[in-house]
Amino acid sequence: MEFLIIAVVVLLGVSIFRYYRQKSYLKVLTEEQFKENYRKAQLIDVREPQEFDRGHILGARNIPVTQLRQRLVEIRKDKPVYLYCQGGSRSARAAQILHKKGYSQLYQLKGGFKKWTGKIKTK
Repeated sequence: MEFLIIAVVVLLGVSIFRYYRQKSYLKVLTEEQFKENYRKAQLIDVREPQEFDRGHILGARNIPVTQLRQRLVEIRKDKPVYLYCQGGSRSARAAQILHKKGYSQLYQLKGGFKKWTGKIKTK
């Protein structure tokens, strides 16, 4: 029982540390803030292709988080990168990957695509 309590405390500590570290390099934007500048940035949908085809933000490129490391050459380091996924967890993971590779202007849509009310495109 004592081991379980220690394990939970350690996991909680690691989670809190990651959360605050992520806040230092990833800015989470409301939909209104996101809409202000996403057209001047690189808009990346990190969901899988079948999700992207069912609907995505107008102007977005689909680079799934599962392919991100292999497709980094498609993303410029000198321009802001606006990321989104369905709910926020995959875009946060994508931001972590990009941050480790030297990208600094990283933004995430709060709530992800499921909270988006702007224009979308479907196939």
